Amino acid sequence: MITGELKNKIDTIWDTYYSNGFSEPFSVIQQVTYLIFLKRLDEEQSLKEKKANRLGQPIENPIYTEDQQEIRWSTFKNFDPDKMMEVFTKTSDNRPVTAFDFMKNAGGENTEISSYFDKAMFGGYSPYLLDKVVQLIDGLNMHDRDTKGDLYEYMLGKLTSAGRMGAFRTPRHVIRMMVDMVQPVPKDTICDPASGTSGFLVMAEEFFRENNEEAFREEAFIKHFNSEMFTGLEFDPNMMQIGAMNLILHGIENPRLKRINALGDENKYKEEFSLILANPPFAAKLDYDQVSADVLSLAKTKDTELLFISLMLRMLKVGGRAAVIVPQGVLFGSNKAYKAVRKELVQNQDLQGVISMPSGTFKPYTGVSTAVLLFTKTNSGGSGKVWFYDMKADGYTLDDKRNPIDKNDIPDIVERWKAMNKEAVRIRTDNSFLVPTSEIEENDWDLSINRYKEIVYEAVKYDSPGEIINGNEGEQGIKELMEENQKDLRALEALLK
Repeated sequence: MITGELKNKIDTIWDTYYSNGFSEPFSVIQQVTYLIFLKRLDEEQSLKEKKANRLGQPIENPIYTEDQQEIRWSTFKNFDPDKMMEVFTKTSDNRPVTAFDFMKNAGGENTEISSYFDKAMFGGYSPYLLDKVVQLIDGLNMHDRDTKGDLYEYMLGKLTSAGRMGAFRTPRHVIRMMVDMVQPVPKDTICDPASGTSGFLVMAEEFFRENNEEAFREEAFIKHFNSEMFTGLEFDPNMMQIGAMNLILHGIENPRLKRINALGDENKYKEEFSLILANPPFAAKLDYDQVSADVLSLAKTKDTELLFISLMLRMLKVGGRAAVIVPQGVLFGSNKAYKAVRKELVQNQDLQGVISMPSGTFKPYTGVSTAVLLFTKTNSGGSGKVWFYDMKADGYTLDDKRNPIDKNDIPDIVERWKAMNKEAVRIRTDNSFLVPTSEIEENDWDLSINRYKEIVYEAVKYDSPGEIINGNEGEQGIKELMEENQKDLRALEALLK
């Protein structure tokens, strides 16, 4: 867990950038990401050198060559500000590549990681600012995996309180709820087709480490974990840089991040994954020529929230499961495309759960009401029932401030989900209950919880007008109260004479 001291150090780095002209929070995250990556490359080289010295052998696959020592973090951090700036911006006979260009090429190695940083831009620094932030970052404890991950998550959390970029961040407690419900296992191949900062993939990784420690003793699994288990698709190169570093600092050595339009023809993934976790973009529309034909085959629509569900069904293996956030309009939209998607999930796949979340869950960025859909791809229908939960509170106020509160339905949601055999006896006035798919079909595939939840109205008995005037069973009526008021008024007048 990140300590107050480490938070203060990150805050100091953040404030240093801000006070020196970096007004956009996202650009601060980017620049810190580049510097952390350079520091990481140098640390990896140091480990290779120690191993080589210990074994008395040459360095295996060195990151830095002999003529690149000047651009190593451990070297340039000791330069004066002007010399450090030259290392980042100028080449020379003794320095054939700058430190920043070296970082963009992931240490000169022809690896997938290099593609994450090939669009990186270095700028806005003065020699003083560069030296200042290098010294501050050098003071961070980046040796422990948990600490590195927590530090980066804390920085990303600043996007949540810093304008529009916070919209890229799904609340961590909502992600954790979804991951706790699907429970990743060692054999899983996990994908987020709209990965952004890789929050879902990171949370799946954290859950897995917490619950499958023994798996890391197997060499075959370690290879699977570092190279094949986690895949993210992201169109924005800037977001990909952030997401890649988030995964790397959480201990995933070679995450599979693909910079592609997930909905387009360039996405070739079909029946590839056993688990999908996502909060895909919605309230957007795409032209048909931007979308793969087989994604449109389920429902010809321009609405991204529907297109992504169709895409997930294509990308999942049979037996694969998904937890995805959608706007609540998906649950009850009346046009043909909305109905077609809901019918597919209920009739041909196994829609297992619908969690309706309160409208303030994504404030201050949007007040749109959202829901979580949990389903398994079967191509042959499901259990014949769908579980509904009406979430009223998520542990935070539902206004723009989102301050922590005691009321929180998430623990109850996870507990009830894990004990589904007990849900059959619940009545529809409860927070959760089961609904037969036949009833959903009768309601035109409507998945809004209010369609099925029953509300009990308690009858209120009022006194008759006569009882209100004259009183009832020892209670004073209006007439007696008015007489007492007149008596008190006369007594007051007498005192004034």
